Amino acid sequence: MRSSWYNKLLLIFGPRLRLNWLLLCLIGVVVLVVLGSSSTNTSDSVTPSVRPDIYSNYRRWKDQALSDYLELKNLAANRLKDFDLCGKERENYVPCYNVSANLLTGFKNGEEFDRHCEVSRDRQYCLVRPPKDYKIPLSWPSGRDVIWSGNVKLSKDQFLSSGSMTKRLMLLEENQISFHSDDEMIVDGVKDYSHQIAEMVGLGSDTEFGQAGVRNVLDIDCGFGSFGAHLLSLNLMALCVAAYEPTGSQVQVALERGLPAIIGNFISKQLPFPSLSYDMVHCTQCGIFWDDKDGVYLIEVDRVLRPGGYFVLTSPKSRQQRSKGSISTPFEELTQKLCWNFVAQQEETFIWQKTTDAQCHISSKQGTFPLCNGEDGQSYYKPLAQCISGIASKRWIPIQNRSSGSLSSAEFAVHGIDPEDFSEDLDFWRSALRNYWSLLSPLIFSDHPKRPGDEDPLPPYNMVRNVMDMSAHYGGLNAALLESKKSVWVMNVVPVGVRNTLPIILDQGFTGVLHNWCEPFPTYPRSYDMLHAKGLLSHLASERCSMVDLIFEMDRILRPEGWVIISDKVGPVETARALVTRLRWEARVIDLQNGSDERILVCQKPFIRK
Repeated sequence: MRSSWYNKLLLIFGPRLRLNWLLLCLIGVVVLVVLGSSSTNTSDSVTPSVRPDIYSNYRRWKDQALSDYLELKNLAANRLKDFDLCGKERENYVPCYNVSANLLTGFKNGEEFDRHCEVSRDRQYCLVRPPKDYKIPLSWPSGRDVIWSGNVKLSKDQFLSSGSMTKRLMLLEENQISFHSDDEMIVDGVKDYSHQIAEMVGLGSDTEFGQAGVRNVLDIDCGFGSFGAHLLSLNLMALCVAAYEPTGSQVQVALERGLPAIIGNFISKQLPFPSLSYDMVHCTQCGIFWDDKDGVYLIEVDRVLRPGGYFVLTSPKSRQQRSKGSISTPFEELTQKLCWNFVAQQEETFIWQKTTDAQCHISSKQGTFPLCNGEDGQSYYKPLAQCISGIASKRWIPIQNRSSGSLSSAEFAVHGIDPEDFSEDLDFWRSALRNYWSLLSPLIFSDHPKRPGDEDPLPPYNMVRNVMDMSAHYGGLNAALLESKKSVWVMNVVPVGVRNTLPIILDQGFTGVLHNWCEPFPTYPRSYDMLHAKGLLSHLASERCSMVDLIFEMDRILRPEGWVIISDKVGPVETARALVTRLRWEARVIDLQNGSDERILVCQKPFIRK
């Protein structure tokens, strides 16, 4: 009889009867403890209704134990398995710009060159490798004038065939591309061109742009960024926006020089900026036929321009279109329908100014474009619209009427932001930046050795140049970096799905974009020296997006030996730490020891030479 029952137990539990029997006994003890605890807590009222609660508690405990076991098993199985490198064909890979896939989907008439993340689902969990001849970029400001030719996908033939003014300021050497700086022979180039624009709008010099209300500039098809580099020397923020190019990319070269740039174009979608974002839009030989499609491209320029802002167009084609001293009729009619005022013309350069009178668009006598229904809110790659937006916005403030320094109380009221909240946020980032820099200081001593007896050297002010704040809020990190005189620029990203604070970021003279972090960012690999993300992992979980996809995207856009600082709750931080170690990043978690569950994850991406 005993042998029969023993054989049945063997069939149920297998040959490891003793171990399984012990586990069963252990579970029984746990159940008894739960029962005992429940009996103690409800000794005066033990009823059958307690049993379902005990059962559901046990089931939850069992399910959680199984889930934890499977997760730990999966981590243990992959602990020593690093992700592989991508193939050479992905060295300059930019997701969402797959022209072949777009054509197969049915996009045409130029839309196949636009951004279509819904089509490009070819994610590969591999590490985008740097080119064979890649070298760490030179520190700023040297890196502004000299870049390594092996770092960008630009051939000698492409360079020699480039014909724009900014591209002619380049010299190709053995393994470098050198740009003339303002200290050298540039008197007949960008510096004079900038001075010419200033004179055309009634200023004595381009150093007076700020006094005229011009603080940020959208530079369309920027060449390789020399005009923007000059504007940065005048403390103006110039953002280069250019189309995706498989080779010879303007955006890639501009970023390599340490200049603000992002992939974007005028094809079928709005740019990822709200209305009334820029004081000047500049286009030099940008190859856009502005009067095509009934002026929809000019309407997009009008949308992002602030009242009183300038549209600067320089192109030989403009001269060919001129008739009896004026722009050809179709173009002129479009500018009139936009209520733009023609300012001046010198040679191939034309300047218009956006009206400061919102009533111009309301008056039917002007024959203007219709008004859009409602405000654009989060303009995240919406289709281009043939209507005027921003007219009813509280931010309809002429650039000449804005405060030249910090934001005024009236401007805070326009944005619906409490000045005290804004001030507290800035104080927080001042303190956080000091902590970040002290965390990074010991990690860079190998590049800045000290002699015996010397004090620890301070981290160099130019240890990083291109910084992205992936969840920028009010732009406090950007402001703190500038206050501390760090030689950086910051791409302030406001995630889609949170409060849209991009307008106040742009109104401070910073640059930034809206972005959905469930999708890849529109830039080339190896674009940024440092990525910062506060609370982004938790936000991503609430949006049901993949942390794995985000970390791989961060690896793609981060330069070798670049830094990542993630601030979030302990759970997401630990999960991210386990993941980034498989990407071969150096990572450590910092406990703030302030009683909160927030942790800081500091990482550095290695330079993989393969």
